[in-house]
Amino acid sequence: MDIADSATTSSAADDVIYPEEHNVTSVSDVHETTCWGCGLRVLVSPHVPAFKCFWCGAITNQNVFKNENQNFRWRRLRDRCFVSILIVFMLLIVCGGMWAIYPAVVSAGYIYGGVIILIAIILSISTLSTFSLSAFRSAGAPPNILWGSYPAVTKGALENYRFCEYCSKPKSPRAHHCRSCGMCVLDMDHHCPFIGNCVGAANHRHFVIFLISAIISMSCASVMSAYAVYHIWPPLSNWQIQVLNGVVNQKLLMRMLKEFFLAFMSSMLFLPARGLVLIYLFIASVSIEIGLSVLLWQQLCFIYEGKTYLSHISASGGESTAVKDCQNFIRFFGFPYPTTRYLPSFFSSKKRHKK
Repeated sequence: MDIADSATTSSAADDVIYPEEHNVTSVSDVHETTCWGCGLRVLVSPHVPAFKCFWCGAITNQNVFKNENQNFRWRRLRDRCFVSILIVFMLLIVCGGMWAIYPAVVSAGYIYGGVIILIAIILSISTLSTFSLSAFRSAGAPPNILWGSYPAVTKGALENYRFCEYCSKPKSPRAHHCRSCGMCVLDMDHHCPFIGNCVGAANHRHFVIFLISAIISMSCASVMSAYAVYHIWPPLSNWQIQVLNGVVNQKLLMRMLKEFFLAFMSSMLFLPARGLVLIYLFIASVSIEIGLSVLLWQQLCFIYEGKTYLSHISASGGESTAVKDCQNFIRFFGFPYPTTRYLPSFFSSKKRHKK
């Protein structure tokens, strides 16, 4: 989008901001409007789609069609209901999984079983708490600033700010309006339907920690459920001995696979409810783990590049100014001090002497 910078006149009494000479051909080719940021009168060309105020730096889009969207409250209610149902479902999965795994892990020893149950409880609490923080915490609304009055708005105070036609207030360059949430979100990454909320500056860290905790929890759940199912299923020692002692050829292999499949299906028909829960837990945990791993890898790549998903899309057509550095991880996860702070004092003092 071409943005025409305007220049102030020599007469301060008129409070008129004219565009640069190369943007207009004659005085009759301009029209007068008002800058929404500082309220000064502006003369701009009707051919430019947007203009930038020389005084406050605010960008005004001309001929903006305001598309009123009154369905965000319904979308918000729908997302909240879905998140509440999802939390109840997660609690049922956690309780059902512990009920199904408990006999198998305790049979190996009370100490071993107690440690496994304690780890499962810690991971469940961590996953549910970070999920709740991501879902019910505000994604990060832009701060309220002074605008609309020339004496209150200092020079360059609204540099590259735009006016949100939905919120009817200034929107910073790092903010985006979400129609599902009905608000502008600072450093918006995306709107996630599974948490019923936007992922922004205030909850992005909680969202990434939730992904990490959920992947670890799903990995432990899949391993424990597979261990418990192994103790419920009939032993396969007879088939293993035949394979080791016989000649491995195509006929023997096909016969072994057929016998194994028939035994597997016959035993599944007589499985108790605990075994069915374990099978469902294993399949669900592996599927969720794969999906969340892909999402976590994408998020970590964007964090390393110093971008969000929306900024990645907007910069895909041109060159990106973001710097790829591991320090982006330190800034993202909230480590305000350099890494040398956590080294022994000998190394820190040695580095200071070198300087």
